[in-house]
Amino acid sequence: MHKTVARESEKSRNMMVFVLSMSVFGLASMLNELIPSFYVGFIEFSVEYFLFIPLTLAMLFDPFSAAIGAAVGEVVFSEIMMGQFGGLGEVEKLITITIGVTIAGYMVKDPSNRKSVGFAAIVGTAIQLALGGVVDVLKVVFAVEELEAVAGLPESVFFTEGVSFINDLLFSGILFCLLPTLYFVPRLHGKIEPLLGVKPRAVGPSTGGSGIGLKLTVLSVIGFGLAVAAEFLAKSDLALIDWEADWAGSGATLVVGFVAAAAVIFAVASAVRRKTRADS
Repeated sequence: MHKTVARESEKSRNMMVFVLSMSVFGLASMLNELIPSFYVGFIEFSVEYFLFIPLTLAMLFDPFSAAIGAAVGEVVFSEIMMGQFGGLGEVEKLITITIGVTIAGYMVKDPSNRKSVGFAAIVGTAIQLALGGVVDVLKVVFAVEELEAVAGLPESVFFTEGVSFINDLLFSGILFCLLPTLYFVPRLHGKIEPLLGVKPRAVGPSTGGSGIGLKLTVLSVIGFGLAVAAEFLAKSDLALIDWEADWAGSGATLVVGFVAAAAVIFAVASAVRRKTRADS
């Protein structure tokens, strides 16, 4: 009986982490749509994503709940709420974000250790970017998609994707993933966990208790295989549900998306506040 109650309590906390990650990362993804990119020669500088949000939650709470929440949040708030959906074409990024953030979360054994947090943050980001790059390479190699040559670069998919990977990792990876995660995780550790009814993690076992083991590795490989298959099908005109509304990208759509994301965040904050009062 006690184990059943504890299991249900854990599921409830993980669901709250999922919703929190989904709403906050979804809101950040919509804000990202407003940030322009700029070029220096043939190098494009743009904000890929604010991955520090799920990375922070993954290092403090259940990694998978934070990871899948962020992936779903990007699809729901920055795609569907904006009046567009790519069907199977959205699966690749959903899976790669989940893999990268989950692995980063399981790598951290002590959230107060800045070196561990920083290393996990940059590795998780690199994994997500690398997996996305590999998918793009495979699409060209198997003639599913033509190479989009970049002026000033050799017409090689390997070179193009390599430059893109390094650029995204050094720009977005450091500024919007590594540095914010390094700032927030040690400061929130021990302070945010009680709000969700979770004891701060003791130094020792990594989040979730098992760390990066065979199971996580196998599931990541299977997930990546599904991401490749889904992207190939999407590029072969088999995206299943692929639509774009007439009102997609309008100012009203953006406002509605912001309001919806803010409402979800407010609901989660209210639930946390009620739980805190009940426990006190």
